[in-house]
Amino acid sequence: MRTNIDIDEGLLQDALSISNVRTKKELIHEALRVYIKLKRRKDLTDLSGRIELKQDFDHKKMRELRK
Repeated sequence: MRTNIDIDEGLLQDALSISNVRTKKELIHEALRVYIKLKRRKDLTDLSGRIELKQDFDHKKMRELRK
């Protein structure tokens, strides 16, 4: 879909300078993917009081098991 939008040139240049993309189109697509992923991520504060953690849970041991 073709769309015309007015984008702050400074923001665009800053984003291009720190990204691994080469075109403005790729940059916008990557920015949208990151934005969607961020918005879909569950805010841990929303889970407050809804889950109960085991007192003897060893998170370091679980990390080792995943390797």
